[in-house]
Amino acid sequence: METIFTYGSLMCADIMSAVTGLTVVGVSATLHGYRRYAVVGEHYPGAVVENDRSVEGVLYTGVSSAALNRLDAFEGDCYLRKPVTVVSASGRLIEAQCYVWHDAFIAQLAPWDWSFSHFLSRGKDEFLARYIGCARD
Repeated sequence: METIFTYGSLMCADIMSAVTGLTVVGVSATLHGYRRYAVVGEHYPGAVVENDRSVEGVLYTGVSSAALNRLDAFEGDCYLRKPVTVVSASGRLIEAQCYVWHDAFIAQLAPWDWSFSHFLSRGKDEFLARYIGCARD
């Protein structure tokens, strides 16, 4: 079982559940040393190393290997899954897996930060219509 840190659309439990096939409950966490950028023309972000920045997100535990395989397929080539250390809301350091933006696709990142509140109010419905079918077997 894996622990996964999410910082974009997968922070929504309904999207995470649709992608993984799991019933999930996440907790808030922070990934230090990264910045979350918007992806040009998309409703999802990409996170890249920037030492003086941090990314707020959601941590999910108990992610099975089958669910991890579904996440790998869903995230695709633009992301690399790598181990990271995040800080829980209580201040505890937790080892997790995180999908960070692949350097080969850096030109696709916008020069502005991605906003979760903007995603919820203006992008989630379109994201669901466009991508959630990819998560189904």
